[in-house]
Amino acid sequence: MPEGSRGVTRAKDLYRDRFRRAKELKGEGRKILGYICLHAPLEMMTALQIIPFRMIGDIYETPTQVDRFLPRAFCPFVRSVFDLSLKGKYDFLDGMLLVHSCDAMERTGRIWESVVDHHYFHFMDLPTKVCGRHQKFFREGLDDFKKTLEELTGKELSFEELKKAIESHNEQRSMVRGLYEITEKVPPKISGSEILQVIGAITSIPVEEGNKLLREVLAEIGKRKSGKLKGPRILVWGSILDHPAFVEMIEDLGAHVVIDDLCTGTRGYWADVKLDGDLLSSLAYYYLVELRCPRTFKEAPSDGKRKDYSADLEERFGYLREFTKTWKVDGAILQSVKYCDCHGFEVPQVKDYFNSFGIPSLLLEHNYMIADREVLKTRVEAFLEMLRGGVE
Repeated sequence: MPEGSRGVTRAKDLYRDRFRRAKELKGEGRKILGYICLHAPLEMMTALQIIPFRMIGDIYETPTQVDRFLPRAFCPFVRSVFDLSLKGKYDFLDGMLLVHSCDAMERTGRIWESVVDHHYFHFMDLPTKVCGRHQKFFREGLDDFKKTLEELTGKELSFEELKKAIESHNEQRSMVRGLYEITEKVPPKISGSEILQVIGAITSIPVEEGNKLLREVLAEIGKRKSGKLKGPRILVWGSILDHPAFVEMIEDLGAHVVIDDLCTGTRGYWADVKLDGDLLSSLAYYYLVELRCPRTFKEAPSDGKRKDYSADLEERFGYLREFTKTWKVDGAILQSVKYCDCHGFEVPQVKDYFNSFGIPSLLLEHNYMIADREVLKTRVEAFLEMLRGGVE
C-alpha cells in the first residue's frame, strides 16, 4: 500500500509518538484524563474542555515494575499499561477514569488508585446486562461521574456543551465508518493496519483535532489508486490490538484485513449517540447497549422455559454476518490475549456462528508482546494458503 502524503503520514507520526501532542496541550494548561476501556463516556470530558487520552500498552517493552502488584498469570495488556504507569510514562495525565470492563481491570484499578499518584481518579461500575434496570443503574453512575468532573474543573456541565460534544464525537464516528467503507472496494485503498494507526492517533488528541485529521485522511485516501495485489479478505475479531503489528503480519503475508471487530477498531464507532431527550440517558444507552463487547451479555427474547442457541447467536453476533457480506470476507481470524476471560469464553460461540454460514476461522491466543508475532506467523500463513485455494 503506498504511503500517503499529509493525512495518513501525520496520523502515523501521531500514533508513533502518542504522548507528544498531549504533553504540548498539557503545557498550554489543558486538563487531560486517561482512560483504557472504550466504555468511557468521552463526551462528558470533552464538554468540560478535558481531553480524553486513551492509554495503551507497549508490545516492545517488557514489564518490570508490575510484578510487585500483579501475578504473571494475568491479562498481559493490563499488566503492560499498569507497568508503563508505574514507570512514570503517564505522569502527564491529570487523572484517569477506569471502567469495570472486566475483572482484571477492576482488580487492577483498586491497586492503581493506591500506588499511582493521580490528582483525580474515578472508577465507574458498568452492568453486564442491557435491560432497562441496568441502563438506569449506569445512568446514575454517569451522574456521579458528572459531579466529580465538575469538581475537578470548577465548571458546570451544561446541556448545550454536552450536546455539542456529542455532535463532535458522532461526526468522528461517522468519519471512521467512512474509512472502513473504503475497504469495501476490491482491492481496498487503505490497509487495516493503517486504519488502526489512524484510530490510535485520534484517541490521543482532542476530538476537534481528530476530526480535522480524519478529513485530511479521507480526502487523501479518496485520491489513491486501487492496489494491484489479490489475496484473501480477512475479518479480525477479538481482544485489544493497540499496535498494528499483528494486522501488519497478516497483510505482509498477502491478505487484506478489510474489517475488524476490535475495541481499538470498529466497536467504538459503529453507532451514534442519540441527541433526543435526556442526554445522560442517551449516553448510558450508547455505552451499555450499542457497544458490542463480550463483557456485556446479550441474549434473544425467550419464553423463560427454554433457550434457543441459534437465536442467541444471531442476537449477539448478527452484525458479523453483515460484515462478512458487505466486506466480501473470505475468512476470520479470531485472536485473544492470554487470560482474557471475556473473549476467551466467547470464542466457541463466535466460531459456531461463523461456521453456520460457511466462513472459515482461525483462533490465535497470544501473550500481547511482539515476541509472539513470529510464533503465530506460521499458523496464519497456513490458514491463508487454505483460503487461497478457494479464492484464487
